[in-house]
Amino acid sequence: MVEPRLATVLNVNDDDANRYLVNRILEMSGFRVLEAATGLSALLVAEQHRPDVVVLDVKLPDISGYEVCERLRANPGTAAMAVLHTSATFVSSDKKVRALDGGADAYLTQPFEAAELIATVKSLLRLRHAEQAARLRAEELAEMDRRKDEFLAMLAHELRNPLAAIMTAIGILERKPTDDAKEARMRGIIQRQTHHLARLVDDLLDVSRITRDRVELRNGRVDLLSVLQQVLQVARPIAESRGLGLEVSLPSVPLWVNADATRLEQVFTNLLDNAAKYTDGGSISLRVEREGVDGSAKAVVRVRDTGIGIAADVLPYIFDLFAQADTSLERSRGGLGIGLTLVRKLVQMHDGEVHALSDGPGRGSEFVVKLPLLHEAGLSADPSRGTDKRRGRRILLVEDNSDARQAMRDLLELWGHQVVVAPDGLQGLALALTQFPELALVDIGLPGMDGYRVAQELRSRVGQSIRLVAITGYGGPEGQDRALRAGFDLHLVKPVKPDELDRLLSAL
Repeated sequence: MVEPRLATVLNVNDDDANRYLVNRILEMSGFRVLEAATGLSALLVAEQHRPDVVVLDVKLPDISGYEVCERLRANPGTAAMAVLHTSATFVSSDKKVRALDGGADAYLTQPFEAAELIATVKSLLRLRHAEQAARLRAEELAEMDRRKDEFLAMLAHELRNPLAAIMTAIGILERKPTDDAKEARMRGIIQRQTHHLARLVDDLLDVSRITRDRVELRNGRVDLLSVLQQVLQVARPIAESRGLGLEVSLPSVPLWVNADATRLEQVFTNLLDNAAKYTDGGSISLRVEREGVDGSAKAVVRVRDTGIGIAADVLPYIFDLFAQADTSLERSRGGLGIGLTLVRKLVQMHDGEVHALSDGPGRGSEFVVKLPLLHEAGLSADPSRGTDKRRGRRILLVEDNSDARQAMRDLLELWGHQVVVAPDGLQGLALALTQFPELALVDIGLPGMDGYRVAQELRSRVGQSIRLVAITGYGGPEGQDRALRAGFDLHLVKPVKPDELDRLLSAL
């Protein structure tokens, strides 16, 4: 609390006797007192000296105390001052209401006791001190939040670089069959755990962005069934490794939605991963059906398991941040408690809905996602469907991580591409200007010249004759927007799955 001897009070009153009396009362209580006899002079003194409290008479010779208060509140430099209105004339309740609605913090009618005045001023000082403390705390929290975001971005970058190298290396090994059963099992373990680590990194960063509404969808016309087939390629080996049956029922015709395919993959990967994680020796089912007619038609996706189930008291909060179905002490099932929070938010961002159902512990659970379907009228077939566009390309790879660079080069050459590599931006730029690649895969965090500068230089020197793809450990819409402004055609976040990279190269 601000002590009286440290607090300054501005006393505004055009009556000399009243002003003198209030001055003496305040001074005897240890306050430093400033005074003004008019409204305009009060505004000037307040601007110059920034008092803690303004004792402001309503009836003044030039402008009213109401207007003085409104001007104080409108000025950022004086807006936080506490204002105590006093009046011997305007004493009715409607006048008090007008004063308080106009920004005053309290109202005293004259004559008042000295003790009443001092108690009111001290009360206002306590409120002002609490507001200042809250404002300071809010600023500290905002700064901590900013530093947390910077830390998470750097952490993601540092984690994604080794993950990218591991995932690319596994992609190469997968294309070389082995007759050794133990080696095959080890490959499967590395692949599954690498995908799991990559998803944990993405989830950790996404939940930070989502809670601050900083996630942007890149929507387009998407066949939901194609998305689910991609998800199943990852989910099926995980289920099989845990000895789980996986039953899938999909319609025979496409289900077109307006969606961000990457984000939908994230939704259903989370749901199937959760089902596998919380089921021991049972089964999982993925069922998709169409509900309703055009105009209100929806795709309904049901992910059901025979696992540990969800208690009735946990079920209403299962989508909340850090909520866990497994509340046992050993937490043997792992997880951060953020996956379902991401699921709910991403589904809502697609104008859909998600619900959790369970008959209780030990009786399994079901998650139901409903997404609005596009009108079938006017939907034409994808002209690129069924056309194989893959061919050998001249590719420049600019990557400073030696393991990631070598693994990516080996993978691209395995696919039949001609690859030149550079460990930094300057060498990458020089190679691009002499080797004339069709495509450049460029890391952002490069020594000497970062990836943004490389893209800008290439666009200014060779124009649109080269396709530029940013591959970076820095995710988020901010990074995507900056990459596109710099001249990149696409922005991919590490670790890039080999299948995803293959689709990208085939589509160019």
